[in-house]
Amino acid sequence: MPDDKGSPLTTRTLLRLVVPSLLVGVVSAIALLALSKLANVIQDFVWDTVPDAWGVGSTETWWTVLVLTLTGVLVGATLRWMPGHGGGDPATQELVAAPLGLRTLPGLAVALVLGLAGGVSLGPENPIIAINVALAAWFLCRPRFGVPVPAAVALGMAGTIGAMFATPVAAALVLTESFAERGDRTGPLFDRLFGPLVAAGAGAVTMEAVGAPTFSVKLPSYPGPQLGDVLSAAVIGLVTAGFCLLAVLVFPLVHGLFHRVKSPVVALGAAGLVLGLLGMAGGPITLFKGLDEMKELADTVDTYTWYGLLAVGVVKLGALVVAAGGGFRGGRIFPAVFIGVAFGLSASTLVSSVPPTVAVSAGVLGAVLVVTHDGWLGLFMAVTTVGDIRLLPVLCVAVVPLWLAVRVMPPFRVAAPAGAPEFGAPLPRRALAGGSPA
Repeated sequence: MPDDKGSPLTTRTLLRLVVPSLLVGVVSAIALLALSKLANVIQDFVWDTVPDAWGVGSTETWWTVLVLTLTGVLVGATLRWMPGHGGGDPATQELVAAPLGLRTLPGLAVALVLGLAGGVSLGPENPIIAINVALAAWFLCRPRFGVPVPAAVALGMAGTIGAMFATPVAAALVLTESFAERGDRTGPLFDRLFGPLVAAGAGAVTMEAVGAPTFSVKLPSYPGPQLGDVLSAAVIGLVTAGFCLLAVLVFPLVHGLFHRVKSPVVALGAAGLVLGLLGMAGGPITLFKGLDEMKELADTVDTYTWYGLLAVGVVKLGALVVAAGGGFRGGRIFPAVFIGVAFGLSASTLVSSVPPTVAVSAGVLGAVLVVTHDGWLGLFMAVTTVGDIRLLPVLCVAVVPLWLAVRVMPPFRVAAPAGAPEFGAPLPRRALAGGSPA
């Protein structure tokens, strides 16, 4: 992370980064916690308290359709009438984008909370990274601190990823990939990672201190690497990637269909209706971001057939396409991990000789690779989900055919039409230096 003139970082500069980096990491974790807790409170009220009070026998039927349709209408109204319109169309954006203006953040936060609470199949990662990056840039890019915008973006992103996964490792891997793509070779790599790693560590420690949930699922203990595990992992990963590729190919069509509707209220209401119908088909386990649901799926795997688990994964994949294409604000990594877990459990149920840890890690690797096009993040999420580092050598070999296939696949993203205004477009921003919000 060189300075704004591209020169290597000095020891004095690194020391000056420590306090801002710690602050950004802690604030990023607090923002994530606050929005997640608020979404959980609303979720409990909507999905438990109200149905019980009204005597709704099951939330798996019409209640699912009603709540998700209403969620779509409310998110659409938020994007239509709150300043900033939710920060831009998420279907056209990467995990990290340029800082938004401060006026955009309340609407983006409301849209995120409504989606998480309402059962939309998206995670919090893109919106919460955008919020924390904007706050970091607004605060640190003032003349008093002199932090360049790219450095503030790196700190905000790293602090959020560290908090989200309760470890700084994922942030380091994502930033390493980012530096390589930009051709940034100014000074030692660890100098450039120094501030972001401090921010990611502070975010992770903050989340650990409050007992944040982890990504790992409970599976039978892995007996240890076997030669056949590599072949099993490669096959399961490729099959999962193939299913996800179908979603990638359909994604622009779904996105175009919903965005033909000029009103975000109508478009997102229709998307919510489709999500409700998918939720009825797949059951409550296919709703929400997927973190708690994939653990429930692993705990109750004995109640499913292999094709039942496959169906759960396919329904979740369809819900991800509709949610992201319809314009809901959220990220795709969380549901991608759920999809990988479902496909992996299906494979291990079908072929009992394949250890569940191998099958699940391979499924997660295939799904995350297709959704993110990031090999480091795919390997990290695969190992983190099963919680056994002994699988890393197996996955590093199994990823060879996977990456060769995924790297030529189109990204899970659509190109924004040139010059075409849309209901998700962000407001113009003034320069961030000096802390003037847009």
